[in-house]
Amino acid sequence: MFSNFLDKARNKFSELKTGALKYKSKEFLHAALGGSALVIMADGSIDAQEKSKMMSFIENNEALSIYDTSEVVKTWKDYIDTLEMDADIGEAKAMSALGKMKGKDEESRLVLRMVCAIGASDGDFDKDEKRVAAKIALELGLNPADFDLA
Repeated sequence: MFSNFLDKARNKFSELKTGALKYKSKEFLHAALGGSALVIMADGSIDAQEKSKMMSFIENNEALSIYDTSEVVKTWKDYIDTLEMDADIGEAKAMSALGKMKGKDEESRLVLRMVCAIGASDGDFDKDEKRVAAKIALELGLNPADFDLA
């Protein structure tokens, strides 16, 4: 049962990598990492264990492997640090990055799928994370219901 779950997860991440290769750009990277930072901070904070898990996820995620790891880590930390310093400014910064994807339907869908995958990477995509992901969907011009977020 658990190995079946792992196989499905590996397949999903492989699909995300294939999609991400088509849209490799700083704009796409910032949208994906800004969105993931918002989802990770959905409960209002991030502890050292969550940071460590996310760093491991970033370093080992197939979809993000198309980018330089140090750039991915630096960009993600920048979003997290801004959110921790001032949640409103951090949210505005991440939403600005996400807003640049609006109107680019395929890219926006891929960003949202990556954000949801990151939110679910701990095995629990909770209601707070889903609420933030739904807000991200709207910022991207997508219908949250299409992603089971409504």
